[in-house]
Amino acid sequence: MVAPSIEAKQYGIKTGTRVKDAKLLCPDIVILPPDPAKYRDVHLRLKRILGRYTDVIAPKSIDEFVINLEGSPLLKRTDGTHYTARQIKARVKQEIGEWVCVSVGIAPNKFLAKTGAGLHKPDGLDEIHADNALAIYRSLELTDLCGIATRYAARLHQVGIFTVEDLYNSSVDRLRRGFRSIMGVHWYMWIRGWESGDVIFDRKSFGNSYSLPIQAATPTELAPILAKLVHKTAARMRTANYQCRGVHLSVVFRDYDYWHKGAKTEKPLFDQRDIYKEAYTLLERCPYRKPVKTLAVSV
Repeated sequence: MVAPSIEAKQYGIKTGTRVKDAKLLCPDIVILPPDPAKYRDVHLRLKRILGRYTDVIAPKSIDEFVINLEGSPLLKRTDGTHYTARQIKARVKQEIGEWVCVSVGIAPNKFLAKTGAGLHKPDGLDEIHADNALAIYRSLELTDLCGIATRYAARLHQVGIFTVEDLYNSSVDRLRRGFRSIMGVHWYMWIRGWESGDVIFDRKSFGNSYSLPIQAATPTELAPILAKLVHKTAARMRTANYQCRGVHLSVVFRDYDYWHKGAKTEKPLFDQRDIYKEAYTLLERCPYRKPVKTLAVSV
């Protein structure tokens, strides 16, 4: 499964779940083939709607945008940001489809806006500001924050950070020790509503790899792991406002043999579904069917 719906997620179906496992969790599930042309069309229509309110629009994924309303005449209203958000949500239903839900987060920086958008999915509208930030932080787990998975949470626990409120109250030095990098400085600023880390130096590729703790050898067995690698790689690429024109797959086997293959594409790839399709095609072309030690994807 590349992109389970909200309804499917309620059954425990996640990105990377194999189709046969999804059918066990939900026997009546409907599996739809990818439709990249439709995704791009809706993406562009969403962007046109947002363009009526601001010209500062940054796509973060096929279905996620960041906009800056600074200087908008609508902000002269007392409820300017909320009024604009409600108008956007209404236009999406009127012009794209009444079944399309949009979650909106309003905040002084992108990180908190994304956090706010995730509070009441799939159709929320939440603002995080100085007066309610702490109350919201107390309702969240560390792993609810975008960018903190179990590995980072474990590192933060080692320096005494167990909650989002702990994160907020930590010094820059403590956060640097917890994240073990300059990321601690960025988190110090993000959690306080400041923007940080917008400077992105030119780069040639993005990639992710994973060392398998289980025995897996066939494309079917490796598909869930491949889906997660593609999801992470595509997210990083889109966050940096890049597209790709090729996909490369590397496989290290448990006997330390090695195989890799790359493919260029005629059109730029932006959506993780398209990237996954290319990556899986490469995986199927691997001539070996023996246990894999490490799987890696790059674009």
